[in-house]
Amino acid sequence: MNFLSLVGLAFAMSTDAFAASIGRGVSLGRTHLVEALRIGIIFGTVEAITPVIGWGLGMAANRLVSNWDHWVAFALLSMLGLSMIYKGLKSDGGEPEDEKKDAGSKSVPFLALTAIATSIDAMAVGITLAFTDVNILVAAAIIGLATTLMVTIGIMLGRAIGSLVGKRAEIVGGLVLIGIGTWIAYVSVVG
Repeated sequence: MNFLSLVGLAFAMSTDAFAASIGRGVSLGRTHLVEALRIGIIFGTVEAITPVIGWGLGMAANRLVSNWDHWVAFALLSMLGLSMIYKGLKSDGGEPEDEKKDAGSKSVPFLALTAIATSIDAMAVGITLAFTDVNILVAAAIIGLATTLMVTIGIMLGRAIGSLVGKRAEIVGGLVLIGIGTWIAYVSVVG
């Protein structure tokens, strides 16, 4: 996997966290850059750890599927992409007013749980990365940095632009994942 594909993957993986951060930015109201960066770092750290876990699982299974690993990568990335597109297209009724005002929504445990919920797909991508020629530590660092950046921006922009952009970002992220999965399969089959 080349560097551009890796960066594309990293930003695609961060779109669900970006969408969540826009919603969080709306619910938090006026947020200072330091607070937004703190939330971004929490999300970025979790998003960097989960693909490493997935990669470890993928490496354990690599010997079993080495002849068709490119199809596994294609299938996993396509399923994740389709899921993200579906979530992006699905109508959102919004959060109840009580949830928006929840003071606990800034707590580290709450933010960590939210980050874990948005990074499950990163674990599946980590499994996929076990079947490609990529340094997992570099990939995890790029994914973590992209997520930190996207979440920080999402928090800061949340009040101004609302949840509409977040849904569109998930659709774009899903399309990028499907594109990367298709590219991996194409390169493996064609040579």
